[in-house]
Amino acid sequence: MAALERYFLSFGKRVAGYDRTPSELTTALQNEGVDIVFDEDPSLIPEWCRDPQSTLVVYTPAVPAEHRGLCYFRENGFEVVKRAKVLGLITECSRGLCFAGTHGKTTTSSMAAHILHSSGIGCNAFLGGVLRNYGTNFLLSDKSDLSVIEADEFDRSFHHLRPYIAVITSTDPDHLDIYGTAEAYRESFAHFTSLIRPGGVLIMHEGIVLEPRLQEGVRLFTYGRDHGDFHAANIVKGDGTISFDFVFPEGVIKGVELGVPVDINIENAIASMAACSLVGVDGTAMRTAMSTFLGAKRRFEFHLKQSGPHGKVVIDDYAHHPQEIAASILSVRDLYPGRKLSVIFQPHLFTRTRDFADDFAAALSAADELLLLPIYPAREQPIEGVSSEMLLERATCEKKSIYSKENLINSIHLLNFEVLLTLGAGDVVDLLPQICAEVLKQEC
Repeated sequence: MAALERYFLSFGKRVAGYDRTPSELTTALQNEGVDIVFDEDPSLIPEWCRDPQSTLVVYTPAVPAEHRGLCYFRENGFEVVKRAKVLGLITECSRGLCFAGTHGKTTTSSMAAHILHSSGIGCNAFLGGVLRNYGTNFLLSDKSDLSVIEADEFDRSFHHLRPYIAVITSTDPDHLDIYGTAEAYRESFAHFTSLIRPGGVLIMHEGIVLEPRLQEGVRLFTYGRDHGDFHAANIVKGDGTISFDFVFPEGVIKGVELGVPVDINIENAIASMAACSLVGVDGTAMRTAMSTFLGAKRRFEFHLKQSGPHGKVVIDDYAHHPQEIAASILSVRDLYPGRKLSVIFQPHLFTRTRDFADDFAAALSAADELLLLPIYPAREQPIEGVSSEMLLERATCEKKSIYSKENLINSIHLLNFEVLLTLGAGDVVDLLPQICAEVLKQEC
């Protein structure tokens, strides 16, 4: 939502909004001119937002239908539309590069936005994470007809889009509270491919379960780590760096070095470079951009990185699906072989925890030590019998325990971390300043 707020601000519109809790992002938006309230009470809606003739109301499905502020607008004749519909209108009047998938869509769309911006071609980018290169999730260009959009499958939001280029990174089932079955989930991606405009392109990961339905004239390409129309060759790892050659239908770009050198970003880079190569970005510009890409906040972000074989390391990752968790833990193992890995995981949503409990437990069992927090409910009400204890019982780590957020902070001084990885899409990130401070105290 922040990207759209900034988009409307750039056109001189007055913008107001609601969020449940203040954060670094809401403070930044307030400083940029957005009027934000943190209470559902309709009386707090700014007076200048109360004219249905001059006010457009945009919401995300994460806001519950019974939200008092949203009900006020619906009951008083305002035009109320999903965020996805507004993004869809943007793709109808621009060439949209839309990145979809269960995992990787924030990183791949962020990489593509950075490539286009730093190459000089430019784009308008609406991203799900704040780019550390720019300190924002929105990039604006007054000359480019390209839009980079993170295409969210939740609530079928991406069905509003009309991509010029669609990238699909994965179709591992998720959001079964919405879709019901894995088949229905994948069907939504098949429908998404039918929305690619004639003359456009679909780029899909090699081997994913998907039967695309393409309009006439839409070209299909595949990508992967080792195979596909776009892939990597000569992967070299060492001294904290990863480089590879980018192989694509027109040739090879040698010596691409990752600015965020984790294994999973090899495939993410290939996907983003594939899309950018098809809109005319040259090899030199792509190589330079990949080496300077700092990543999105909460996507494998280092919060503490001491040097030396015994230096303390704290990494935070937004991973909240079993496959993402497995990939994140594998990437840490790859970077720090032989080191003790402790994982703090905050499950996100009761339904997701219920539907994938065994898969979560299997992925988390790859840690040496597992510390579970209570489930972050987001938009959901509790479900009887569904809790973090389900994961604790199933996990096979030698050391495993459950903490409240308060008890975790109070116990950090008793825990001897070497490499600590925090995982989850909730508010576990808010604990990191205190966690890092306590870890550093142990060094004194």
